[in-house]
Amino acid sequence: MNRSVFRFARYFSTKKVPKSVTVNGQTYATDSWTNVPASIVALTDRQLHLDQNHPIGILRSLIENSFKGMGYTFYNNFKPVVTTFENFDVLGFPEDHPGRSKSDTYYINEKTLLRTHTSAHEHECFQKCSTPGYFISADVYRRDEIDRTHYPAFHQMEGARIWSRSELGDSLHEKLRQDIASIPKVDIIVEDPNPAFSDATNPKQSYMTDVETELVSQHLKRTLELLVNQVFNEAKKSAKLAGSEEPYLNEPLRVRWIEAYFPWTAPSYEIEVWWKGEWLEVCGCGVVREQVLTNSGIENTIGWAFGVGLDRIAMLLFGIPDIRLFWTLDERFSSQFTRGSITTFKPYSKYPGTTRDVSFWLPDTDKLPLHENDLMEIVRDTAGDLVESVKLVDQFVHPKTGRKSQCYRINYQSMDRSLTNDEINVYQEKVRDILRSTYEIELR
Repeated sequence: MNRSVFRFARYFSTKKVPKSVTVNGQTYATDSWTNVPASIVALTDRQLHLDQNHPIGILRSLIENSFKGMGYTFYNNFKPVVTTFENFDVLGFPEDHPGRSKSDTYYINEKTLLRTHTSAHEHECFQKCSTPGYFISADVYRRDEIDRTHYPAFHQMEGARIWSRSELGDSLHEKLRQDIASIPKVDIIVEDPNPAFSDATNPKQSYMTDVETELVSQHLKRTLELLVNQVFNEAKKSAKLAGSEEPYLNEPLRVRWIEAYFPWTAPSYEIEVWWKGEWLEVCGCGVVREQVLTNSGIENTIGWAFGVGLDRIAMLLFGIPDIRLFWTLDERFSSQFTRGSITTFKPYSKYPGTTRDVSFWLPDTDKLPLHENDLMEIVRDTAGDLVESVKLVDQFVHPKTGRKSQCYRINYQSMDRSLTNDEINVYQEKVRDILRSTYEIELR
């Protein structure tokens, strides 16, 4: 058993992990890789993207309605448990990719996990989809930092479209041009100073011609410009209805394209929106790599793919200040939203927060390492959504001993009630006990 496996086996054995885990009615055997807590498993039944009266569901429907009748199939019912093959192997993740580590991913067992991205269903959709393109919307799970914009469960939408050389033959270029022309025009300002590809900074794939790369990229960009136009103009309407008079609401929508890198696409891009005085990254995208298509069982095809985080966009669209609110069961939140309507969230309470620091000397190299996400998971699993944020506020190296010290500040703050010092102290002491017993670190 390697050190990483031992670390998690040791921590989770103290929590009496059962011999099996049941997710969405399916039971799975656990093993030394198991690191998914019951609190995370419980979230898999929520399926917020399917709730048409929830901001995530409303946003999903808004985007889908913009593309109905344009050659796309919409997949919204994929279950969150996938195999390592589906989540990593078929997409070409190298064995040493950090996304495979248990510091980043929730494992049910060595070969089964909670998907970390909607791309886990990409090869299935490429194989079975009867339309030229598809959209996938789903909940995804990652061990991550704790703050107002990060949560271990969130939502993604992925889109893709392909063209078959075998079927289209010599008419491929003409078909691409027709498909580009069929995309509705939008009245936005677009900055796109870069060519579709650059041998030096954003190379194309050798199996595609220059013209193919240019046309596929154009179709991708026009598609995402349509998506951005729909979403952010709706956000403007919502803000105006709420009484806002900020200058940006009357300015033309501006977007820009920049070069990027992703393991699954080449060339790759990001689209950004000028929003409230700054450039906001919306999503990454690009021309699908040949190997991904080959791994999915479809050859002699070309196409594009994109991925967008729904939670972040919904927070902007609905004016929601804390990502934890998406998961609250408080009716004061849910009653504010209705199917098909974009409304600006009205805060119903602001309870004071209380901070506690946890300081420690990092373990020696021959002891169990402590990854920052391990600390986040301990805090999250101890106090749940009563934690607003965990931040590294100080670190130093002792000048004589060379020992490294870190101090994290935990902000305990409920969205629904006031917390007492006594209950916060209980959570804080439990966090300290787990750190001390699991990692053999010296608390300060």
